[in-house]
Amino acid sequence: MSEPIRQLADLIRRSENTVFFGGAGVSTESGIPDFRSASGLYKARQAYGYPPETLLSRTFFKRRPELFFRYYRENLIARDAKPNAAHLALARMEARGLLRAVVTQNIDGLHQAAGSQNVLELHGSNWRQYCLGCGARYDLDYILRPENWQKGIPLCEACGGTVRPDVVLYEEQLDEDVLAAAALAIAGAQLLIVGGTSLAVYPAAGLLRWFRGENLVLINKTETSYDSQAQLVIHDSIGKVLGEAAAGL
Repeated sequence: MSEPIRQLADLIRRSENTVFFGGAGVSTESGIPDFRSASGLYKARQAYGYPPETLLSRTFFKRRPELFFRYYRENLIARDAKPNAAHLALARMEARGLLRAVVTQNIDGLHQAAGSQNVLELHGSNWRQYCLGCGARYDLDYILRPENWQKGIPLCEACGGTVRPDVVLYEEQLDEDVLAAAALAIAGAQLLIVGGTSLAVYPAAGLLRWFRGENLVLINKTETSYDSQAQLVIHDSIGKVLGEAAAGL
């Protein structure tokens, strides 16, 4: 175990209230690509003619729903993805009373699949779907079945309305209750571990302004704008770092 990871393990042991805040980098080690990366942007423009931020916007969803759903189905649904070492480490920490909450920007449900219970999903979850017409709720498997689609759009079996994923699109507001719960969790944390995020996506990244605790730890392969404010910065694989730290507790 390296010295920085040893320091992280020690901070976790001594903290009475630890919260984890994570982004896309937590799930890339499960094989889920980060569409904000250079390769993700390039792929979207080449294959679909638009950048991801346009394809996943509310305006585009309303104007070009068939292309929205094509992009969404082909790039944001990872039905067979499995939790990686980071997800599993966080779940073990929570089970031992060493982690109070997970605040995530991801929509893949891998934290819950690993066993985490208190997960605050800022951007929703693609495991949940709902009808825009009658509000009927559906699971992910519903929109994966071709018989539920018509002209490239999944339709509600009850009213025939469009069934959309329960995720926050660009130009949409975050759920106020989830945002408030995340802010409260971060504000009450003694130790805040931030991992797998460049902290460039707002308003989610703005949640760090609520932190008033003793120790801020950043785990990311590249630098972030908050590095100078952290007590500990580790530029390495988040799965390796959290996995080794959890094993040393």
